[in-house]
Amino acid sequence: MWSLYFAVVLAAWQAPVWVWVLFGVVIAILNVPILRRSLLTSPLIQGIKAFNILPKISDTERAAIEAGNVWVDGEFFSGKPDFQRIRSEPYPQITPELQAFLDGPVEQVCQMVSDWEIYRRKDLPPEVWDYLKQERFLGMMIPKEYGGLGFSNFAYSNVMTKLASRSFTHIATVGVTNSLGPAKLLLRYGTPEQKNHYLPRLARGEEIPCFALTEPNAGSDAASIKSEGVVFKSEDGKLYLRLNWKKRYITLGAIATLLGLAFRLRDPNNLLGKGEDVGITCALIHTDTPGVVLGKRHDPMGVPFYNSPTEGHDVVIPIDQIIGGVEQAGQGWKMLMQSLAAGRGISFPASCAGVAKLVARVTGAHSVVRQQFGLPIGRFEGVEEPLARIGGLTYLMEAARTYTCGAVDKGEQPAVISAIAKYNLTELSRKIINDGMDIQGGAGICRGPRNLLANIYTATPISITVEGANILTRTMMIFGQGAIRCHPYVYSEITALNQSDVNAFDQVFWNHIGLTIRNAFRAVLLSISRGYLASSPVKGATAKYYRKLEWASATFAFLTDVALFCFGGTLKRREKLTGRFADILSWMYLGTATLRRFEAEGSLSEDLPFVDWAMQYTFAQIQQGFEGIFNNMPIPVLGSLFQGPISWWWRLNPIGTMPSDQLGSEVARSLQTIGQRRDRLTAGIYIPTSVDEALGRLEHAFMLSSQAESILKTIKAASHAGKLPQQKPERLIAAALEAGVISSQEAELLREAEIARNDAIQVDAFTLEEYQQGKSDISAQEMLKPVLV
Repeated sequence: MWSLYFAVVLAAWQAPVWVWVLFGVVIAILNVPILRRSLLTSPLIQGIKAFNILPKISDTERAAIEAGNVWVDGEFFSGKPDFQRIRSEPYPQITPELQAFLDGPVEQVCQMVSDWEIYRRKDLPPEVWDYLKQERFLGMMIPKEYGGLGFSNFAYSNVMTKLASRSFTHIATVGVTNSLGPAKLLLRYGTPEQKNHYLPRLARGEEIPCFALTEPNAGSDAASIKSEGVVFKSEDGKLYLRLNWKKRYITLGAIATLLGLAFRLRDPNNLLGKGEDVGITCALIHTDTPGVVLGKRHDPMGVPFYNSPTEGHDVVIPIDQIIGGVEQAGQGWKMLMQSLAAGRGISFPASCAGVAKLVARVTGAHSVVRQQFGLPIGRFEGVEEPLARIGGLTYLMEAARTYTCGAVDKGEQPAVISAIAKYNLTELSRKIINDGMDIQGGAGICRGPRNLLANIYTATPISITVEGANILTRTMMIFGQGAIRCHPYVYSEITALNQSDVNAFDQVFWNHIGLTIRNAFRAVLLSISRGYLASSPVKGATAKYYRKLEWASATFAFLTDVALFCFGGTLKRREKLTGRFADILSWMYLGTATLRRFEAEGSLSEDLPFVDWAMQYTFAQIQQGFEGIFNNMPIPVLGSLFQGPISWWWRLNPIGTMPSDQLGSEVARSLQTIGQRRDRLTAGIYIPTSVDEALGRLEHAFMLSSQAESILKTIKAASHAGKLPQQKPERLIAAALEAGVISSQEAELLREAEIARNDAIQVDAFTLEEYQQGKSDISAQEMLKPVLV
């Protein structure tokens, strides 16, 4: 096709004969496979190997790259996303069965204990533990045939979202039993005997599980684990494992009865027939086995969930305790990578969405109730700015959470998308909670039963750190692995090169070159037209965003190929560069999820301010990523071109800029206005109705303050008209009533609103004795009796 195109160009140009001859030679070489392979492809392969350009992929890296599958992430690497396919992907909805569980057991467990009480006890109360076991919270993902609830990933995610709005301890406790752990590994890889024995016990909470992976010298580089298991044959003729390990950061480790262990298996006598170094293996160990050391716990940011070290010294277990039996010996790393490929995108994104919704609910109400200089603080533009971020990002985060869950429940295992969801939603949650703390000011930093955000603020670094530290996730997993796994041709090229398969490499490499040229033209044309030459699958307010996503994808795909061709195997070490590519890929996915949510929920015009803000913010982040690449592309000749004309062009013709102040004000007002728009944004979290609860008290004051606002405006108007003195409306209630400006019912409402508002802004204080004791046996009632200031 390219040959035909250039032939037409030459004909139109009326090229001389010698040009046609040269063109014919080039075209013959490129289009006749046998000539192309011998004259171009074979020398190219030799050069790649001679200059060591081929990226070296270890077995552990290969397992991580091959884990899961490619989902819509592959569309962005193509340079021309198929939005019809993207829009047809499922966006799940809450079923009546799930809603009943959320309104019943989940609501009940949230009512049973406050976050403050959990912190003072440094644990969940015994009755809460019993309730979690009774209602199968610890076995939500275990199928009903084994006694679990048989929930989908989306159902589990919604439970985690609501629990997160109550306490981080809830989600840490429930999450590990349902995400990466013995139950999940057993479901996928366990033998029938292992499933029948352990899964019912795990579902009922008779076994408390943990999974031990991380070691002092093997954190993000988990493949470097030193824990060891040795196969030996005992006197009874049976095979056993002798295990030694030292692990840390193990959630529920101190109280676990069943420990899943990742270790390096050695078989000196080749008793398993798999060689001496069998590889990383996963096994189940009862924690009452001699040699297992538990009982200590870490203190992660003061959050009182069980996070613990564990050791094992000459622990002996039968060989059939290997998860999946002897057949799965040495397959542990692959098992873990495949489980994380989907699981990483479920638990923490759900928790972070719950946190975001809570912060949106709290700050919106607080901004109306809290007054300074005679005005609710939400009226000040300095407060509107963070409120807009909270509102817009909360909408986007919920979209990404739901869209990702839909993919996993469909059967996808999108490793790169899961990494995008985990990294970005935890980082955005950190941004949102920082904004929330800034808005609350002094009320945010004084801990106590009235405080709603401080404990979440201190817990935020935990989600940043675990299931793949965020720095590593951004620089290596999202783009480093994504560029190899999701690109239409790169992994096939690497495989062909490793196998010295000239024919296979020839086929994919020249298709790759064609794709690069196509994307170069698309990127230029879409940039010049600002995306208007691209098509959109929809009409209306969001069509422009689809066109911009095509523009972004074409530019991203072209630059990806430039980086791959120029840096080859060294690209993965250029983490500053790959991090910027990861940011662009992430925001293309987050923006796509936002548009998918808007359409799935009926394209409600009321939600357009959230969509517009989120999408404009999305393209501003994409713009920042592109500028960073252009300004820091260390390539001879091309680097000067990128840092010069191209960089200037992108500044003059940006793909996006930050949302306007006017749009931000509209989003901020939405958080401060009672109605369905605010309720939809924060749906699915725990909102107590009792005014004895911190959030219930704040919501009550918010409702009354909102109802009182129109009455205060009436008094203010009467004051300006001379019917009442020139004072603050709150001080003219009696005079307004006497003058007939307001009714007695309206006067009573104003008094109730002022009492509720004044009560809601109080913070906790303790006597010196109470504060210094800090005893875990203080009753819940005593905890709720601080001195208010």
